[in-house]
Amino acid sequence: MTSSDDAHRDDAHTDDTRTSAPRLTVIGTGYLGATHAICMAVLGFDVLGVDVDPVKIERLSSGEVPFFEPGLPELLAKALDTGRLRFTTSFAEAGEFGDVHFVCVGTPQQQGSHAADMKYVDSAVGELAQHLTRRALVVGKSTVPVGTAARLTDLVQRTAPAGTDVELAWNPEFLREGYAVDDTLRPDRLVFGTASEWAEEQLRAAFAPVIAQGTPVVVTDLPTAELVKVAANSFLATKISYINAMAEVCEATGADVTGLATALAYDDRIGGRFLKPGLGFGGGCLPKDIRAFSHRAEELGVGQAVAFLREVDAINQRRRARTVDLVRELAGGELAGAKVTALGAAFKPNSDDIRDAPALDVARTLHQSGAQVTVVDPAATENARRAYPDLTYGTDVLGAAAGADVVVLLTEWSEFREIDPHALGAVVSRRRIVDGRHALDPAQWRDAGWEYRALGRP
Repeated sequence: MTSSDDAHRDDAHTDDTRTSAPRLTVIGTGYLGATHAICMAVLGFDVLGVDVDPVKIERLSSGEVPFFEPGLPELLAKALDTGRLRFTTSFAEAGEFGDVHFVCVGTPQQQGSHAADMKYVDSAVGELAQHLTRRALVVGKSTVPVGTAARLTDLVQRTAPAGTDVELAWNPEFLREGYAVDDTLRPDRLVFGTASEWAEEQLRAAFAPVIAQGTPVVVTDLPTAELVKVAANSFLATKISYINAMAEVCEATGADVTGLATALAYDDRIGGRFLKPGLGFGGGCLPKDIRAFSHRAEELGVGQAVAFLREVDAINQRRRARTVDLVRELAGGELAGAKVTALGAAFKPNSDDIRDAPALDVARTLHQSGAQVTVVDPAATENARRAYPDLTYGTDVLGAAAGADVVVLLTEWSEFREIDPHALGAVVSRRRIVDGRHALDPAQWRDAGWEYRALGRP
């Protein structure tokens, strides 16, 4: 037994520990939430992951990451072994456990609208708030329309038993699929949108190991923090679409967009990152984020300020149609009956994410135009098969390309970039390739007898 004084000292020690190392919950265990929960546990925090999907919780609890992300399965095993990471479907357990609650649920595009669908965020925050009986910080990480934090602050403080002792902050995420572990453990910056010094202190405690590495911290107000992610994605989307607009001009003039991009990249004011011509962007962030941003700007009466984003989106969509045109041209002007091998299904390499994937959009359009399309991808085949069961899928490149009239590179996986053009040439019917990602060496392929085409190249 311990004396009352000893017990008091133990309680005080527990309180001190919580102040310096808060206990964390992560609401939503999809791509963002699972990655955040696992990495924070590896950094030494006690973490509880929460999701309404019991199957997802069971898989994570048993050590299985339900999506493809390099390095994450190993970290999940490590985090579970330490005992610092658990998963649950109980919001009551989350409210009792956590000091800082990270909200990481999705904000997809609304059906029939460009607006962000906020029902998942609202539901998660509303359910959590019912179980917040002591001082706590709710931290939004989801990408949301500006003004959401103010609305959710009111919701939380009206709903939570602890009332105004519960505060809300915003900490936008900047994860790149395929690099999510590094982006979480070693981010290029942290943004804290807060309404009080206490909230900032809690966030600094929750990211102490990351900050200790010298990671820059930007502390700002809630609306600015909400805008950072959509502003960043809008800028990146604009840069990608800009060089693809130049590719359209190059095609009309006989110029080479790759040489143009290289020359522009030497200008420090422009830089070469994301100045890469090709099939364009997709995935679950850039397309829907720029559309939701435009929609929200219209609601705020400043739609003209971001009207250019509509053309950014349109340029991006045109690259998909133009890629289909190149395949048609190589097939002799007619797609009906042509055998086409599509290399790639994921929206980018090192991911199994097929949301708004340009690769599958092109493959489906080719199929609808009468082509016999076989798709091959190192990680996204099962997701693609569920979404597009009418397409044919291969298990390896050479098998998928057997007898092909045209090969089209749609996702720049390293396995595809490193294909031997002679080996591939031995199995196809005709040596004709469309490089939708400017990932191949044209001279190498042409020397191997291939007719090579790429967007924006003569």
